[in-house]
Amino acid sequence: MAKFTALLLVALLGLSGIGVAQADPDALWRIISERCVPDQLANRDPAPCSLVDLDTGEATGYVVLKDIVGARQFLLMPTARITGIDSPALLAPGATNYFAAAWDARSFTEAAAGGTLPRDWVSLAVNSAVSRSQDQLHIHIDCLRADVHEALRRYAGTVGDTWAAFPAPLAGHTYSAIAVAGEDLAVDPFVLLADGIEGARANMGVNTLVVVGANDVRGGPGFIVLADRADGETGDLAGGEALQDHDSCPAALPPGPSTAK
Repeated sequence: MAKFTALLLVALLGLSGIGVAQADPDALWRIISERCVPDQLANRDPAPCSLVDLDTGEATGYVVLKDIVGARQFLLMPTARITGIDSPALLAPGATNYFAAAWDARSFTEAAAGGTLPRDWVSLAVNSAVSRSQDQLHIHIDCLRADVHEALRRYAGTVGDTWAAFPAPLAGHTYSAIAVAGEDLAVDPFVLLADGIEGARANMGVNTLVVVGANDVRGGPGFIVLADRADGETGDLAGGEALQDHDSCPAALPPGPSTAK
């Protein structure tokens, strides 16, 4: 147990931005492959993960793990060895839509927050290969920063169904944005990025992706997908996680039939 606790601390301290260079890049993968999946298979207990989903097999399954950074932040990660946004496996035919699974897994963040969160405050983020500390794909699930939420609210009407520059900086960086309709995330944001932004497919690793729930996309619920590209000249490492708030979330919605997700 002491060995595992130390491993988890190494992994998640790196994820929090504390000493990226010092973090063991395989720590999260070892938690998945040596603890969560074996415990689920042997004991039907996902611990130390909160969930292990192997319904379609280990090659396409995923886990949900509580991050020690923040009270409500969770990570969704494949049970297959997938390094990150740069992995060709994410763009292969039939690939798991891990972002869609992460959106469903927001229920863990909501449980920690005490109830259903407003849709447009929930965000999912994957950092670029140059800003991450772990070489296992992990999607950060948490609430949005208040200033980012306000910018998205203010300029939501300018975001269309094709990629275009978002009209205001977010956390000091320039993002591209696209709106996606639907209550659930039927499209895969990795594919959306690869097919929609020139040059992205050939160099996915320099990109970051952030998915935010939206209340009004073509008259119904949907999502705003944001992408940024690392730029050595400006010092932009394309860390979309910076748009999230690991310290606070808005109040949960009151229970009732109007509590729509």
